[in-house]
This record gives sequence, structure tokens and C-alpha cells, in this order.
Amino acid sequence: MTAKEIHDSIFVLDSHCDTPILLRRKGVDIGQKLQTGHVDLVRMKEGGLDASFFAIYVSNKWEPYECTFKALEACASVYDVLDRHPDKVGLATNAKTARELKKQGRIALFLGMENAGPIHKDLSLLRLFHKLGVRYITLTHTGNNEVCDSSATKEKRWNGVSPFGRELIAEMNRLGILVDVAHISDAAFYDVLKYSTRPVVSTHSCCRALCDVPRNLTDQMIKDLAAQGGVLQVTFYPTFLDKEYSVAAGPLLDAYEEAQDLYDADPVANEKCLKEAEKALFALPRPSYKKVVDHIDHVVGLVGPDHVGFGSDFDGIDVCPAGLEDVSYIPVLTEELHARGYTPRDIEKIMGGNFLRLLE
Repeated sequence: MTAKEIHDSIFVLDSHCDTPILLRRKGVDIGQKLQTGHVDLVRMKEGGLDASFFAIYVSNKWEPYECTFKALEACASVYDVLDRHPDKVGLATNAKTARELKKQGRIALFLGMENAGPIHKDLSLLRLFHKLGVRYITLTHTGNNEVCDSSATKEKRWNGVSPFGRELIAEMNRLGILVDVAHISDAAFYDVLKYSTRPVVSTHSCCRALCDVPRNLTDQMIKDLAAQGGVLQVTFYPTFLDKEYSVAAGPLLDAYEEAQDLYDADPVANEKCLKEAEKALFALPRPSYKKVVDHIDHVVGLVGPDHVGFGSDFDGIDVCPAGLEDVSYIPVLTEELHARGYTPRDIEKIMGGNFLRLLE
């Protein structure tokens, strides 16, 4: 089989996409091919993407009730897409529904939650978000919260998972909501493995052995995750793929994000500042999409082909790997896996089957 034949015949799933951030802007219709962003329904079809988890993201900087409101608002924006384009997409909450949607020629949209902030110590809210379709929750983001510590903070609040975090994990297990260990501290990671009775996932992370940053998983963490039946979904963010790029891009990314904040506050006064920061950032050579497959290779070398996939973080990252500029380029991953000698069966697992298995 050719790479294209393989790609067209398998179920392709992206476990993390931040397009709801884009949907919050008035007038954005992802039913059309957009000139901005990384994802729309047209480019998803072009890339042969059968399913995507749209992430309900909230910031650790927001107040609890703001988190809940913003999460509901993001859910509503996804439901607007479902209502507006019922011939193109459908809501999926399990593997069976996702496969049925593929047979109908429609894209399956799953909901994941990035940061448990909207729950703010109220399990009834967890049950509500489950009813809305949320099927995984990333326990925190770039700050410590009521559930656990973040990989991004120097000072830790809980030294792992909080007492409420244990309750949350137990209820997530009961409901069938996957626990996502992306963004959490190493100690919290091991607490999750200790307290979860079901396989857990990292929906958008990379390998620390290839890029030594706290957001990535060590070889031992990958082995322990796999031993409990979990899956590591390799992400596309260049600063997690390549250490050299991460070091060089760090100050440029900080300047770009600061310029974005200034622009949002006053577009007229700060347009030039934003353009200059953008130019400096994008002048830096980006890692190739082959780096994504390098990380996949590394996971396969550690634990075999049953515990790895991809979670792009499209529309949540400022920069993409060279050759993976948006969702329409996803087939290059299948091509590269094929070129490296992966069998059609293993490619099927990596490109979506492994994560889909956890949604049975």
C-alpha cells in the first residue's frame, strides 16, 4: 500500500486542538476555509482528519466562576458549529459514534477540557460537563490549581495531587472521563498513576529525552504510563520538539505574546510592535515535521506501537513545525511513518487507533 492509500483507509484522530479559542471571535465560521488559524472543516477534510478533540481551555489566571463561564461559552461555540454544519460534523463521545460519523462522511468532534478550573471543587459541575460531552480533562495548565501542581511552576502547592484531586480522579474514572497528565508536575503525574483505576493519557506532550523541558515526559514516565495502558500523544509545538529551538525561541515567544496582549488592548497604537515581534519570531528556522516522528519513534522504541499518537495543539500554538503548517498537512506524518518502515497496522494505531481504543 502507498502512504496515501494507508492514510485514506485508517481512522485519523487528533487528541488536542484549541480551535474553540478561535471560535470565541465573532463572525468566525470554520465551515469555510479560513486565511487565519490552523483548523477549519475544509482543511480537516483535506488532511484526512476523521476526528478531533476540541479543547475547552481556561487560564489559571481566571477566577473560578469566570473559568466556569468561559468553559460553558467554549462548549456553546462548538455546539454552534455542530448546529450550523450538521452535514459536515457530529458530536462524538465514544469510539463507536466516531466510526459511524466517518462512515457518513462527517468529521467527529470530541470535547476535552484543558484545565480543571471550571469544576472548582464541585463534582456536580464535572457531571454537567460530562453530559455536555467532555471526555478528557487536563488537570491543570501553566499554574497550580485546586487539583494538582503544574510542570510550569517552580513553587509547588500540593507536591502532587490535592485531596480534592483524588476525589476528582475517582469521579472521572466512574464517569468515563479520561485523566490527561499533560501540563502537570512529575509528582502529580505519579499521583495520578497511583490513584486512577483506568488508563490515563497525555494528550499533547513530547519526550524529555529528546527535548529536555519540564512539559515533556521522561523515559520512565512513558514506560509507567504505558504499563497502565495509557497513551502519549506527541504534540507539534516546536519548543517541546527541539531543545535548540526552545532556547532560541524562548525570549522571542515572550516578546510576541506580550505584543499580542498590547495589541489586543489597543490595536492602533500597537500594530507595529506586534508585526515586529511576529517578524522576529517567524524568522527563526523551525524544526521539521520529521521531529514529530522522531518523538513517535522514541516512544515506540521504549514501549512499542500501542501507546503513542499525536495531539497537534493547533490553534493553541504560535508556531508550527516546518511542513506541518496547518491541519491539511497531517498526511505528511503517515508518509514519514511509511518511509521509516512502519507497517500499515502500526500506522493505523499511531494515527488514531491507540487513542480511539481508550474511548471504546
